[in-house]
Amino acid sequence: MKRLSAVLCGMVLLTTALPSFTQEADTSKLDERLTAATAVMNEIMATPDKGVPRGILAGATCVTVIPAYKKGAFVVGAQYGQGVSTCRTPNGWSAPVFVQLAGGSFGWQIGGQSTDLVLIAMNQNGLQDMLKNKFKLGADAAASAGPVGRNAQAGTDWKLNAEFLTYSRSKGLFAGLDLDGTVLSQNQDDTRAEYGSAIPFDVILKGNQPVPENARPFVRTVARYFVSAKASQ
Repeated sequence: MKRLSAVLCGMVLLTTALPSFTQEADTSKLDERLTAATAVMNEIMATPDKGVPRGILAGATCVTVIPAYKKGAFVVGAQYGQGVSTCRTPNGWSAPVFVQLAGGSFGWQIGGQSTDLVLIAMNQNGLQDMLKNKFKLGADAAASAGPVGRNAQAGTDWKLNAEFLTYSRSKGLFAGLDLDGTVLSQNQDDTRAEYGSAIPFDVILKGNQPVPENARPFVRTVARYFVSAKASQ
């Protein structure tokens, strides 16, 4: 009887402690993602001749960074990644939302790769798309591969047509990327883990939520490059 009571007590203690262990694991995962996103921004902008043009940075309304986006294919291609987004507000850049980007492609493909992605909303239409909790690039929102270098090339039409400019960085190379057909959506589980509840996308991105301490380096990094680009114009 005593042994049974001890086992039951142990089970109760384990059940009580499990949520805190899970929350700590989730928080650690989000910390790592924010740190990785900050590193991606710093590494890309460390080489201005091969980074996002200043004119694009200066006009950006939102920035999404997805570290280690995975794309693999064997007959049917699949793409999936998780990252963070922040948007410009009258009082600076917003607290981040946690997002996921998913899509697929069909065809005879064999291979796989992992790459860092950067998506930049370029106008009010792109901002409004970001305020939704789900939209498809190329269908709900016009997207095109972004130009690279200190200045955008004169021959590109991104100023007229693109709501989003998309970039990839793989093996040290940084270039525009076609992400048509992929779906960007809010990761509600991660949002709940970060903020304590599933706060709506638009509430956070409009600047109505304080920036959490673990997210400040990422938001400051995005803001720093935006401010320096604006000042250099």
